[in-house]
Amino acid sequence: MFLMPAVLQLREVSKQFPTHVAVQNLNLEVERGKLFALLGPSGCGKTTTLRMVAGFEQPTTGQVLLNGEDIACRKPYERNVSTVFQNYALFPHMTARENIEFGLRRRKGRANNDISRRVDEVLDLVRMTGKGDRKPARLSGGEKQRIALARSLVVEPEILLLDEPLSALDPNLRKQVRNELKALQRRVGITFIIVTHDQEEAMAMADIIAVMHKGVLEQVGTPEDIYLRPQTRFVAGFLGAVNWLDTFGVRPEAIRVAPSANGKTRRAKVESAMFLGNCVHLEARLESGHALTAEISRLNGSYRRGDEVYLWWEERDELRLP
Repeated sequence: MFLMPAVLQLREVSKQFPTHVAVQNLNLEVERGKLFALLGPSGCGKTTTLRMVAGFEQPTTGQVLLNGEDIACRKPYERNVSTVFQNYALFPHMTARENIEFGLRRRKGRANNDISRRVDEVLDLVRMTGKGDRKPARLSGGEKQRIALARSLVVEPEILLLDEPLSALDPNLRKQVRNELKALQRRVGITFIIVTHDQEEAMAMADIIAVMHKGVLEQVGTPEDIYLRPQTRFVAGFLGAVNWLDTFGVRPEAIRVAPSANGKTRRAKVESAMFLGNCVHLEARLESGHALTAEISRLNGSYRRGDEVYLWWEERDELRLP
């Protein structure tokens, strides 16, 4: 099987601040042309890692390799990497077009007509044709993000870094923009690295997810691998709800209700049942004393506090972790 070469490699990268260690001995490879997510809670080291790739922080130890060349000591403008900041960082006194042109005009050797043509191309790419003359104050949140993307893409970087790209958007816009970002990455073919603390956002967008916790890389894999085959209890719990029993865990959606007792079932008593439209959120307690939550199909019947139910799950759905 042919494997695409890694465009970015982090080798034994650590970052120590006066008060704490933000990143510890990080080893990571990002394949060219992928949408890669750094996922984890606040303070886990994901943004520090992004800043070391961008050049805004230097590693205390280790190497940052872009196409095999160590760029750890280079200034941000000396790397072929672009960053879309969380607040977009658009110049308020410039039009959208002028914001996009800014990086190109700082690079020598490009004629004005070439710059104009390139700006038109990226405006069309982010679906902002006809809005280039507007200043940021006249743009919506989603439009500002598109201009910030266009400004970063116009210089044709090897890697586009995005720091919490959806956090400034209205919740109703997030799903739409999330899909647009993923489609845009597919069209341009540039490697995207996205920092996020939102599990659903990472699962929906990324080809590969790296989960970080307390400065340490916990697991790297596809969304399916990370969710269905977590390697640590932290990863299992961070990517979704888990019911932990004596020696294993089981996710709420894997639990089913049987009409009667059989060899697979465990008897439980319903403590609460909440109708959520597409499912029923059931809280029940096993005879062993363990409390469980389950997401049961609404077609599976109705339940009330005090009802006796028979719960079961497939053995393959058990998460057995250290």
